[in-house]
Amino acid sequence: MKLLSRLIKISLFLFIGLFLLGLGGIGAAYLYLEPDLPSTDILQDVKLQVPLHVYSRDHKLIAEFGEKRREPLKYDEIPERMIQAFLAAEDDRFFEHPGVDYQGILRAAGQLLLTGKRRQGGSTITMQVARNFFLSNKKTFTRKLNEIFLALKIERELSKEEILELYLNKIYLGHRSYGVGAASLVYYGRPVGKLELSEIAMIAGLPKAPSRYNPVTNPSRALVRRDYVLGRMLTLDVISRADHDAAKATPVTATLHRAMSEVEAPYIAEMVRAEAVRRFGNTAYTDGYTIHTTIDSRLQESANAGVRQALHAYDKRHGYRGAEAHFDLGETPDPALMDKLLREQKIVPDLQGAVVLSTDGQNAGLYLGPEQQITLTWQGLSWARQFKDPDHQGPEPKTAADILQAGDLIRIHRETPKEGEPYWRLAQIPKAAGALVSVDPDNGAILALVGGYDFYLSKFNRITQAKRQPGSGFKAFIYSAALEAGYTPASLINDAPVVFDDPALEASWRPENYSGKFFGPTRLRYALTKSRNLVSIRLLRAMGIKPTLEYVTRFGFDKGKLPRDLSLALGSGAIAPLQMAEGYSVLANGGYHIEPFFIVRIDDDHRETIFQANPLQVCEEPPPSAAPEEPTETAEVAAEPTVEAEIRCAEQVITPQNHYLMSSMMRDVVQRGTARKARALGRKDIAGKTGTTNDQRDAWFNGFNRNLVAIAWVGFDDFQPLGRGEVGGRAALPAWIHFMRTGLEDTEEVPLEMPEGMVTMRIDEKTGKPVNAGHKGAIFEVFREKYAPEIPKQENGASSLPETENLDAPAPEEDPF
Repeated sequence: MKLLSRLIKISLFLFIGLFLLGLGGIGAAYLYLEPDLPSTDILQDVKLQVPLHVYSRDHKLIAEFGEKRREPLKYDEIPERMIQAFLAAEDDRFFEHPGVDYQGILRAAGQLLLTGKRRQGGSTITMQVARNFFLSNKKTFTRKLNEIFLALKIERELSKEEILELYLNKIYLGHRSYGVGAASLVYYGRPVGKLELSEIAMIAGLPKAPSRYNPVTNPSRALVRRDYVLGRMLTLDVISRADHDAAKATPVTATLHRAMSEVEAPYIAEMVRAEAVRRFGNTAYTDGYTIHTTIDSRLQESANAGVRQALHAYDKRHGYRGAEAHFDLGETPDPALMDKLLREQKIVPDLQGAVVLSTDGQNAGLYLGPEQQITLTWQGLSWARQFKDPDHQGPEPKTAADILQAGDLIRIHRETPKEGEPYWRLAQIPKAAGALVSVDPDNGAILALVGGYDFYLSKFNRITQAKRQPGSGFKAFIYSAALEAGYTPASLINDAPVVFDDPALEASWRPENYSGKFFGPTRLRYALTKSRNLVSIRLLRAMGIKPTLEYVTRFGFDKGKLPRDLSLALGSGAIAPLQMAEGYSVLANGGYHIEPFFIVRIDDDHRETIFQANPLQVCEEPPPSAAPEEPTETAEVAAEPTVEAEIRCAEQVITPQNHYLMSSMMRDVVQRGTARKARALGRKDIAGKTGTTNDQRDAWFNGFNRNLVAIAWVGFDDFQPLGRGEVGGRAALPAWIHFMRTGLEDTEEVPLEMPEGMVTMRIDEKTGKPVNAGHKGAIFEVFREKYAPEIPKQENGASSLPETENLDAPAPEEDPF
């Protein structure tokens, strides 16, 4: 007994000694490590890495930029069941321990003594927070001690709820998702509040090993882990047996869900991304900024469709360039091989990939995917003459075999005709490029922007980066200058052949009209309507290049970047479509110069507004304190969010009379000129100008009504000709019409109101000179009073008085408007 008592005493002394030694060791370790422990102050105001989000003005997601997907949630936004699942899986005594669970540590120590290996274990959620924010994942005793001391420190400074919120937003859960908010969207495509129990348990099982237990890449292991979490929840009595059994019986349903763009506007998204990086550097991708753009989702979708339809129509007019690839399918085509071929084919909007199985007469059998086979009928094939060059095609095909053969990898497009049933049509990825931009002329807000057929085929933004000749679209500015210089819509300019020995040109220049014909003396209104080149050139020569260049700067053009010769009259400068939209906005809005912009507001990660655009805008009645602004580098200015920004009124750069005459003349372009196709819109308040450059290398339509400006362009990036007949009214105008049909839907026509200082007179339609009532061939024309021609004398010697008339009122038959 004495021996036993002695052994007990020795053991007790040893235990106490070891305990004291341990305490001393821990104390010494703390004293040694504490000076190097990081401050936990940053946890009070953590900046989680949150991607950049870009939205339309109607708050639809356009794009997300950033390596990590994260949707930070407040504690009270996280479902209780999600919290319960994580606690069950990771730390069920979280609300009881002081940051370190000694039971867990002893368990981990026991494992170490038994196996001799350092394994992860015993970490509480607070310790994981300490590790995730401050420490590495390297498994060392020193790091473990640091983890423990930091956890204790964190528990002293943050509440349990704050710690849990940090953890559930910070933790990595696989496939670029950080935090439960992002994981919910990545794996189930739904916000965390709409997840089922089985889905919650699946996510709660991920922290242990996001790859090994991932429901997408390793569903069988993920299922085991999920069931473990459900079992733990049942054991802890936070779910019922019935709920447990129902959730456990649910199969794995997780799939990868990318950040789903609700609006297809990748070109504007890229512009926003670049601007965000310019403002914030690389933190733009991680600091959780939300940028609201000027894009209108409805108009953007219409612009996308308009450009693509126009390019498909162009392709149809010029023939089929052949299959994308050809494969030997053998006698019995292998579906697995065809599926592989289709998977490897680029995804292109509006175009479905297909493999040709057979041809039979005027039909072709196509394979579109598992259990998807269709017959491509002659209705969708007959157009496909062989493409030779932009001006030539092969003979008309007679059978499907003239076009396709078994094994061809092709594209088809779903046609929806105005009449009849939808049908599949053989198609191809357009080689010609197209673009469209629309601007609100009252403030310059870019409402829609399409920089090409598909951003993922070509990221070159033709709206902002392409410098193309605007062709006759530039005549609008030349004519406006002419009106300002004293010309009138009735001024006669000779449309006749001429050779210019312009010193600025290298050789003699013999300009022609598009038709190659000349029409003699022509009134300005008629010349603009028919886009007569010689008239524009003579106007420019008469006005002088230098003053004209000075004048067009009023529309936002940089005179230093425009040609200083007579070719300016035909739009030979290199101009981006967005610049044309800026210039045409002046013609649309009453003569005010606005500047296009695309960012309305920027919010930080706390949803506080840090930037609010304050663009120049048309002021119908300028406020007393508002003065016209000098042009600024950008239409956007920072504004204090809490202080209402002062309205910035745009400068009126052309007179109301000039604006009226230009609008009137450009309405004629639509009603009876080169853009007559636009009459399909059934409106009288639309105006514009076609543009076509030499050899049809560029096709434009620049048009507007009072509330909407849109510029459409079609051409090749390498400046190849589009082909004979591919003028602005044919190649580009259809995209504009499609867009404006949406843009002007359910809107009232806006009458063109005649400003003061205008008179209407009868003139001779050939000479442009005023005539008396009853004169054969008389038409009405509008003049600025100071430039009105002399009134003809009546037979009795009295002058016939000019008449003031609203041209939007019903006009006599001879009225040209």
